Formats: sequence, C-alpha cells, structure tokens
Amino acid sequence: MQIDLDYADRHVVVFGGTTGINFGIAQAFARQRARVTVASRRQENVDAAVAALAAVREAGAEVHGVVADVRDFDAVGAAFAQSVQRFGPVDVLVSGAAGNFLCAAQAMSSNGFKVVVDIDLVGSFHVLRQAHAHLRKPGASVIQITAPQSFVPMRYQAHASAAKAGVDQLTRTLALEWGGEGIRVNSISPGPIDGTEGFRKLMAPTAEDRAFALGQVPLQRFGSLDDIANLALFLGSPYAAYISGALIPCDGGGALESVKPALEAAGRRGPGAAG
Repeated sequence: MQIDLDYADRHVVVFGGTTGINFGIAQAFARQRARVTVASRRQENVDAAVAALAAVREAGAEVHGVVADVRDFDAVGAAFAQSVQRFGPVDVLVSGAAGNFLCAAQAMSSNGFKVVVDIDLVGSFHVLRQAHAHLRKPGASVIQITAPQSFVPMRYQAHASAAKAGVDQLTRTLALEWGGEGIRVNSISPGPIDGTEGFRKLMAPTAEDRAFALGQVPLQRFGSLDDIANLALFLGSPYAAYISGALIPCDGGGALESVKPALEAAGRRGPGAAG
C-alpha cells in the first residue's frame, strides 16, 4: 500500500529509474501526479519505463525519459538540462544508479572494483554535482539510494561496501554544504526487497538462501517496492522538512543483525573470481 501525498506540478528526477527499487519510486511519484523524469544509460530501458509510467500516472502527471550514463559527467549535465527545459526546476532528486556482484577481495580484479566505485560513488557525485544548478532553492529534497554494506561489513562486498560508505559520507557532506540554500540531502538504505533482481541474484538465488535471509530480518518479512517508495515520498514532502543528513535504513531491522548479515547466505557458496 502506498501513502497518499500530492506532488502535482512538482518535478521529480530519478536516476537509475528504469528498473527495480528506483522504478518503484518513480511509479510512486507518478501516481502522486508528479512530473517525473527517469534517467538510465540504455535507450530501450528508458523507453520501456516511460511507457509503463504513463500507464499508471494520475491525472496531471507527466513523464519524460533521458539517456545518460552516470559515469559520464557531461552526459549527466545534458540530461538535467533537457529535463529542466521540459519540466522546470527539480523539486526531488533520487540518485539510485548502482552496480554489484559477489566476489572475494583477493579474487577481484582492479577493474571489477573500479567499475562499482565508478557507478555507485563517482556516479552519485556526478548526479548531485550536475543537479545542484537545477535544484529548487529553497525546498529541494535529494534522496540517495545506498545499501547496508555502507555500515555493516559483508563478505564478498569490498567494492560495494567502499562505494556505498562513500555515498553516505557524500550525503552528509552535501547536507552541510547545501543546507544554507534550503536543500535537504538524505540517504535510504534498503534491506532485502522482494521481487528485485538484486535480491534474487545477490541474496536469495535459492530457497535455502531465501530462508536464511528471512531469518536475519527481525520483522520476519521481506520488504516491498512500496516500502521504499513510501519512504521516498515522505522524504520528498513537507512532512520531512526538518530532516537532512540522515541515513535511514528501511530493512525491517535487518541491519541490527551484524553477526550473520543476509548477503553471507549467498557467500556460503564461495564465489570465485569476477570483474
């Protein structure tokens, strides 16, 4: 179930917004009558997402898609320029592009480590840096999608852990620097979200892994796309007007289980070299 908040005439940009958690967030804002721009690096994914969003949007909502690889600073800038020309200043920015795979550190190539850091951390900087000139001041809300690896060490996740820890510090730093302009910057850390490709590949590819992962969640259920989208709707709204620099887990309490993190379920299979 999604909460009901009116985003009529507000411009929401979702980077990485064509699949998974980020697409669920884009859907939620479209249902709340926002003007939604989704950005991704593949044209076919952007086209499919725009078509799907057009089918669920409420009256008054508008949807636009732009193509940009977050690793390309200039392409990200061009994407913002195009979206702002169409819908005006950005009221809510969701930065969610990410990459990941399971691999022990000693088996990981330098390129494998670099690819994840370039997408998750450098890409986040590119998105936020290029967005700044186009954010509504005061009033804009920036939401980064991070991961529990940023603060809970997990085997076979050296690359993602380093990248997401950097994303969280970027959130806090920009909350300090941009607060005077009335811009809020926060991070959402999703737990195991059922039905997503990342959950299936990294955490629960087998029934045994799924059962293990569920055992690490105090609320004893996996999350849904609506769980994350509702938090994003709240953070983008006036109800969160005094929240900035926060890292908010949305994981059913899973991050509290530090002894046997859920991703270690997949790690028991012993991933080999990757990257």
